Amino acid sequence: MFRIRQITSTKLPIDQKLVAQVVQMLKDRLPGIPERELEGIPGKLENPLEYDMHPMLFVADGANGKLLGFALVSHAFKEKFCLLDYLASEVAGGGGVGASLYSHVREVAKLLKVQGVYFECLPDDPALCSLPEYAKNNAARLRFYERFGARPIVGTKYELPLKPEGLDAPHLVFDPLDSIEPLRRSKLKTVVSTILSKKYGTVCSPEYIATVVDSIKDDPVQIREPRYTKASTLPPPKLPRTADKLITLVVNDRHLIHHVKERGYVEAPARVDAILKGIEPTGLFHKVEPRTFPEEILYTVHDRSFVQYFKSVCAKMEPGESLYPYVFPVRNPSRPPKDGEYAAGYYCIDTFTPINRNAFLAAKRAVDCTMTATHSILSGQRFAYSLVRPPGHHAEHRYFGGFCYFCNAAFAAHELAKIGRVAILDVDYHHGNGQQDIFYDREDVLTVSIHADPRIAYPFFTGFEEEVGHGSGTGFNVNIVLPEKADGKRYKPALVKALARIKEHKPDFLIVSLGLDVAKGDPTGSWSLGAADIEENGRLIGALGLPTLIVQEGGYKTVSLGKNARSFFMGLAG
Repeated sequence: MFRIRQITSTKLPIDQKLVAQVVQMLKDRLPGIPERELEGIPGKLENPLEYDMHPMLFVADGANGKLLGFALVSHAFKEKFCLLDYLASEVAGGGGVGASLYSHVREVAKLLKVQGVYFECLPDDPALCSLPEYAKNNAARLRFYERFGARPIVGTKYELPLKPEGLDAPHLVFDPLDSIEPLRRSKLKTVVSTILSKKYGTVCSPEYIATVVDSIKDDPVQIREPRYTKASTLPPPKLPRTADKLITLVVNDRHLIHHVKERGYVEAPARVDAILKGIEPTGLFHKVEPRTFPEEILYTVHDRSFVQYFKSVCAKMEPGESLYPYVFPVRNPSRPPKDGEYAAGYYCIDTFTPINRNAFLAAKRAVDCTMTATHSILSGQRFAYSLVRPPGHHAEHRYFGGFCYFCNAAFAAHELAKIGRVAILDVDYHHGNGQQDIFYDREDVLTVSIHADPRIAYPFFTGFEEEVGHGSGTGFNVNIVLPEKADGKRYKPALVKALARIKEHKPDFLIVSLGLDVAKGDPTGSWSLGAADIEENGRLIGALGLPTLIVQEGGYKTVSLGKNARSFFMGLAG
């Protein structure tokens, strides 16, 4: 399976590699392209708005990061058309890669609301080719595009050679993108003038451009009759399923070992099953097995003494036994209690998050899953979902609590921040105090949390709007507080405000701490968002267009949990 995606930056190592492969493929296939044009491709991708025709690069790559094909497109935004500069595939016979790439270009062009896609294709008439055998290959290309409804424009001098004796002059091919509106003369004149002056201005003289433009007489413009298909319109080619349409899914395969059976403990294994039953039928997900990361990774986010204490005390617990913190000293960091039972309160912020034999193992595996999903994002995947329990957003640098032991999203943010700017959006009903604490002094990771008023909701002592960060992190922590009662109508403006602040940060990556306890009837919350509201939240978040990692946090009403998870991801992917 392969995926198709747009490369807009070369910050990711995999994208640097792919752009280099694109340049090499162009050198091999079209050795006449000036070296400066090839060398300028990375810079154009980073700053497309600096060019009259915005460059867009779409790549198809396999699981090993090898380039399978690409499409380089220029968007003439003022003139409202797209020019397909190059489309190439490494796969013999296409293997569906070429068709999928072109189909993707058409989808993007429709979203851009352009009038059509134009491109050049060499002639399929042997008399117009320098070698007659070229006509066969050119005919195959025109046959390929004709299946999509793209055919050459006729009745103009676009094929006029630059030199009188020249051959192999290309057709200008027009794809109306399934529109039945005729191509008007005035529109084509603008398109041809733009292509010849902005793409070929160094080789086409003003006199040549004027000759070609003035040759456009027909209104509407003539399009060549289908030559390789029986009908002018055909159903689109059947395309292979591609990974870019899927969300990487990493599930904690060891979460069942952490099962606290005490009455009222809502963070139960059934949560994961309920979510899977809701999302798997959508066909949106591609499941990946979690990798195991070295234990040292825990110290990148959490205090070493806390991690070591937590691991050691869990190992001493008997099967089925739970230890609940019950002594909470005014903490003296230099003199922690020696007795494990008393020390639980030293490292915890509440009385209802237990330590048991498997808590460390399950929490470490949740970190493994989240890091696996993070590396999927680093490999260029648009969306990844870490479906884990125990959750993590209440775990601070030195303390656990709120059913959370390790701050899963923080590990992802710390890793992604090595490459670029990161934003964490916490949409759980409760304040994401863990992320706030860990990144409170940092400006490279923006933390935004939308949550219920801490005066009435856990964790009670953090999450107020005046908590804005410290030192270089001042202004990079945002708390948006909502009242005890809130529905979708009340929630949406808060989300819009959060997304506006995230846009200001200009992140390269987004992490969403997904709490489904915002839904109506959740036993830990008091809001009343419905499935339609949660789907709209997903849609607004997805519209940011960022590489996005979703990490599961709260959500405890198992009857509706699957439906709400499905709604969120349908909105996100839509």
